[in-house]
Amino acid sequence: MGALPTAGAVVDELQSLASADELAKVRRRLDPAEPAIGVRMRSVFDVAKAATAMPLDEWERLVVEPTYEARMVAFSILDFQARKDVGSRVLCSTYLGHHDRITTWDMVDRAAPRVVGAALAAGPYDVLHELAGSVEPLRRRSAMTAPLWFTRHGSPADLAAGFDVATILCTDAEPSVHKAAGIFLAHAGQRDPAALSRFLEQHSAVMPAAGRRLATRKVTG
Repeated sequence: MGALPTAGAVVDELQSLASADELAKVRRRLDPAEPAIGVRMRSVFDVAKAATAMPLDEWERLVVEPTYEARMVAFSILDFQARKDVGSRVLCSTYLGHHDRITTWDMVDRAAPRVVGAALAAGPYDVLHELAGSVEPLRRRSAMTAPLWFTRHGSPADLAAGFDVATILCTDAEPSVHKAAGIFLAHAGQRDPAALSRFLEQHSAVMPAAGRRLATRKVTG
């Protein structure tokens, strides 16, 4: 794979990797109206890694592409850039400013922890609460997925901020949101089992079953 400095080159590369079999697999997990090329996810990530140095102006051309794979590459590029520029407010602002281009939960999961969570470590956490209050489920998922960064790298205050967001979203009616809360809680509980126990004592009875199962899946004994 050669250098991929431009949005056009990325799209061309994705088109060269397309297959009817992969398109059928991708279509099963996308909205019927979501345009797709048909590229296996490992290849999508490889293309994104090769394009990590893409400048912002080209990235902005890529993120407005209609196809799922092109936009997944765009948000994966932010994730790879955030590994080199940990806590970048610019990358965080770029993600948030183009959130309307996120149409699937896996785009959120790919980028939100490193791109948003790392930038919000040590606070303030207002952005998380703004996202948590959105009418759009994928923005609420971002609010709950970004704090996964806190479960491994954050301070006790960061972790507490994540629990605060989980308090808001653990009973969310949207499965993609309450499941994200459960995932956060499971990882947070490995960091602070006592905090998870207190949380579950207060909220488990009203949590949707799927979120509760995810939250407790790492609990032993």
